[in-house]
Amino acid sequence: MANYNVAQVLILLLNLGTLLISLACPYCPYPTPPSKPPKLPPKLPPKHPPKVKPPPHSRPPKPPVVKPPPYVPKPPPSTPKPPVVHPPIVYPPVIPKPPIVHPPIVYPPIIPKPPIVYPPVIPKPPIIYPPIIPKPPSTPKPPVVIPPPPPTVTPKPPPTETPCPPPPPPPPKAQETCPIDTLKLGACVDVLGGLVHIGIGSSAKDTCCPVLQGLVDLDAAICLCTTIKAKLLNINIILPIALEVLVDCGKTPPSGFQCPA
Repeated sequence: MANYNVAQVLILLLNLGTLLISLACPYCPYPTPPSKPPKLPPKLPPKHPPKVKPPPHSRPPKPPVVKPPPYVPKPPPSTPKPPVVHPPIVYPPVIPKPPIVHPPIVYPPIIPKPPIVYPPVIPKPPIIYPPIIPKPPSTPKPPVVIPPPPPTVTPKPPPTETPCPPPPPPPPKAQETCPIDTLKLGACVDVLGGLVHIGIGSSAKDTCCPVLQGLVDLDAAICLCTTIKAKLLNINIILPIALEVLVDCGKTPPSGFQCPA
């Protein structure tokens, strides 16, 4: 173990020694081989051209006189105009308009008006005048015979008796009136007026029974009479139908009921 530690210390010292040497020499260039000088071509003697004798001197013939052509001015050079390049016209993109969607028109349902049923017109009975009876002929009256006056006899006065007091008058009959507003029964009576020639159906019960629900039998009959009179309807025709509707609504009017005058 001790030998191993000694070996490690020696290796460490060796590394430190090489490190110090490398730090002492900052740059060590590599040796380059000597460069050879380039080979030059061999020098040759200068070459002289051969001497050429000039030809014998002789006058050349005169050339013919050529007159210059007449002067024609040259037109100025026409330079073609460059083509005019217009910039491309860029139109904005066509955006289609969205379709206008109208909401559907919802009309209210047409409620047909109920037919107006007028009461039948009862013809008035003809006016019958009594026959004219001629007066009998006047007969002369007989003479009036006045009898002589009888002798006056003074009667004795009867004994006075205290008369019994008269019985008290009967109490006045209570006026029969409708305890509810007759306007509530207007729709009921209108339905009854339309049932003169048709007959009682479920519409009359549905209209009249809820209004007459809180009334006594006699009060319900009186209310119907009052409303029929206010509507100026023929009470002799409408009253039997109204009494049948009362029975259908669970009311029992008194037998032989007639509307009060």
